[in-house]
Amino acid sequence: MKAIWNGITIAQADKEDLIYIEQNWYFPPSSINMEYLHKSDTPYTCPWKGVCQYFNVGDKNHTDQDSAWSYPHPKESAIGMVKKDFSNYVAFWRSVEVVE
Repeated sequence: MKAIWNGITIAQADKEDLIYIEQNWYFPPSSINMEYLHKSDTPYTCPWKGVCQYFNVGDKNHTDQDSAWSYPHPKESAIGMVKKDFSNYVAFWRSVEVVE
């Protein structure tokens, strides 16, 4: 699967390596091109997953705010519910298209 922003593949991994949580595909950290992700200051804490880290997605010419996110240290109970450690896995929305 791929995460595509502005025609650029910013993440790519086999579907079996991704984790599907609440209608979002989470890509493993090793599959992300971090050149296009920049930490955002937007705060959010999910009641069941924990503290979220948003990322602005873009390059030197254009940036889309908060179009990606991850959970650096998800709650143990969330890992138990998902049945896999999704620490630092990244999900996308808004301006990033996820395709098979």
